[in-house]
Parts: sequence; C-alpha cells; structure tokens
Amino acid sequence: MNGWLDTGVWVFVFVTVVLGGAAAYASGRAIARTWQSIALLVFYCALLACAVRFLHFALFDGTLLSLPAWLTDFAVMLAAGLLGFRLTRVTQMVTQYPWLYERAGPFGWRPRATTAPQR
Repeated sequence: MNGWLDTGVWVFVFVTVVLGGAAAYASGRAIARTWQSIALLVFYCALLACAVRFLHFALFDGTLLSLPAWLTDFAVMLAAGLLGFRLTRVTQMVTQYPWLYERAGPFGWRPRATTAPQR
C-alpha cells in the first residue's frame, strides 16, 4: 500500500492521533501560556507532523515522503494544537482578568456585564 493510510488504521490512531495529538495539544498549551502567537503553533505542528511521519516510516514501514500523508498528520496536529491553545487562552483570560471577562462556554469569553450605579 502506498497512501496516506499505508500502515493501517490502528497505527494511524495510535501514532498520529494519540502520540502526535498529545504532543501538539501540549505545544498549544505551552504557546498559549507564554502568550505567543498562533503562527508559532502552526510552525511547531508542521515539525511535529514531520516527526510523526518519520515514526510511521521507521517503526511501521510506512512511506516517509508522502504529501497526502503529511497533510493528514499536519491537520490532526493542528487541530489538537489549536484545541490546547484555545482552552488555555480562555482560562487565562477569565482567570487573569476577572473584572473584564467571563467565560462564555468552553471555547470563548465575553466582556463582563457592568451594572450601572443606581440612584
């Protein structure tokens, strides 16, 4: 087989989703905690996708240089990284600025409603 899923579904789930996804999630959290840009996360996820592709090649005899396989790995890494980034950023905003923002679900925040002084 020579495609994006050349090593099998369970290998893809374990190496790409579990191992690579956990590393990307942790990277997203770390980048958010240091108030870095999402562009840096995209770069790190591209590097992680290369590492995951190498693991498929070295451990499970998958293809190393396959653009569809790399793009699939990159999409999974980016989704997991953005999830970690967003959840951490929401927690930061509502924890560090409680007088300005309140949580609006797990993925967002909104300005805190101010009450006008009564006369």
